[in-house]
Amino acid sequence: MSDPTQADSESQITLTRTIAANISDVFSAWTDPALIEQWQVDEAEFDAFEGGQYRFVTYGEEDDEADHEVTGEILQFAEDEKLVMSWMHQDEEDEFLFVIEVTFKEVGEDSTSITLIERGLPHADAQTRIFSMEAWSAALEQLAELME
Repeated sequence: MSDPTQADSESQITLTRTIAANISDVFSAWTDPALIEQWQVDEAEFDAFEGGQYRFVTYGEEDDEADHEVTGEILQFAEDEKLVMSWMHQDEEDEFLFVIEVTFKEVGEDSTSITLIERGLPHADAQTRIFSMEAWSAALEQLAELME
């Protein structure tokens, strides 16, 4: 498998969002399973340390729709600064591996800028890039609503 950490710009998306909350609270929303379940997924397990594992599950909306499960490893963990995770999703046919890098920057006492970079080979396709951008934009909006 190719190394997704070395992806070119065609295989990468970058989103930046400012959240009206202090940096520690925003970082906790990315690393505390109880908070993750309030804005990102239905079920979360998260080892909040470098080398830890995580598992996120989003339940299928229809009875015949499969649950969506993502697993991975915490590659970097710098509290209130940076979180880097491998992001693996497997469907019936393919396995998709991404690297998610989230940086946190205090831009005021109660304001935090988040920059999210997702990189991986599936983004070489324009449709998957658009889907990922829309999914992460919606997730960041939900995070902002939770924090604000």
